[in-house]
Amino acid sequence: MKIALFTDTFPPQVNGVSLTLQRWVAHMEQRQVETRVFVPRCTAEDLEAPGVRRSRSIPLFFYPEHRLSFPNPFVIRRELREFQPDLIHVTTPFNMGLMGLHIAKKEGIPLVASYHTHFDRYLQYYGLQFLSNWIWHYMRWFHESCEMMLAPSQETKNLLEEEGFSRVELWRRGVDTQLFHPGRANDAFRQRYHIEQRRILLYVGRIAPEKDLDVLVEAIKRLPENQRDHVHWVLVGDGPMRAELEAEALPSVTLTGTLRGEALAEAYASADCFVFPSTTETFGNVVLESLAAGTPAVVARTGGVKELVEHGRTGWCTSPRSVEGLIEGIQFMLAEPTRLSWMGIEARRYALEQSWDRIFDGLLARYQGVVAQKLIQQAHAG
Repeated sequence: MKIALFTDTFPPQVNGVSLTLQRWVAHMEQRQVETRVFVPRCTAEDLEAPGVRRSRSIPLFFYPEHRLSFPNPFVIRRELREFQPDLIHVTTPFNMGLMGLHIAKKEGIPLVASYHTHFDRYLQYYGLQFLSNWIWHYMRWFHESCEMMLAPSQETKNLLEEEGFSRVELWRRGVDTQLFHPGRANDAFRQRYHIEQRRILLYVGRIAPEKDLDVLVEAIKRLPENQRDHVHWVLVGDGPMRAELEAEALPSVTLTGTLRGEALAEAYASADCFVFPSTTETFGNVVLESLAAGTPAVVARTGGVKELVEHGRTGWCTSPRSVEGLIEGIQFMLAEPTRLSWMGIEARRYALEQSWDRIFDGLLARYQGVVAQKLIQQAHAG
């Protein structure tokens, strides 16, 4: 089988979607599935890789970590006619996705799309909520030609079906339980960031409004003094709010910037509790990574993350955008060390069941089903 993947987000961009797609492409190579991956060029120094084709791009105006691509249709069409893909998979509704959509329709190639980001929810954080209806109208048009649409969580699947999308199926996420492992906790992490407090509370994600960091910052400030003195906050990531938070210089708060690989795994494992207030997640890769490291999580009871955390067992689920609820969850987690250790064991146990190989092999089987169904339809039409 030959697969062409079109996406506007791919490494070296650092986000859950790009890293998932990188892992997906590597899995297809392991399964001897030929691929062509059409992605934006982020910098002149982007490393080239076999099968990856990069196009000129610029940062997306309200989300500069994402790119708006300017693919050359003549070059891509010629490449695909030589490659002869059995299926096209588009992952973003922007220019690169539009190119994949256009070619699939023109050449009669089966088309699959995956939904990764609640762009309509992001709009309210940037004063653009008036565009929400237009966004949904456009998304319905974009996906109406797809043989299958993939959603990362049941909550997202339900939302899409309520908005009028059809042929929606689940494509959940897995986690690398060898990389994200409780055994990576060590004193070197504390020494590196000059952490003297007994407890470490961790956030990993974009340092941006749509992650509800205003709620997190308020919780940091309002945590009772008798607990605040024993807690050090570590915020991992980058984004438009980072300079503002650094300027505020909150006590016992460290902003590390972006961490990757073993450095990120070390942060998860060294923390006592993961705190993630975001209400805009379609899945929540970082929450699953934290659970894999044996670190239970306090999350908002909404979006994809509520399907990852079992309240009172692998973490604590609180009302969306509730400062009091976030503080209550943190207090519950830290109140009894024995219970916290048990929750970490249960978190790890859950993560061990989320195998990337099983999830990816399931998607390959779905690809094969879509291709077979398209061939049957074409045979009947002929």
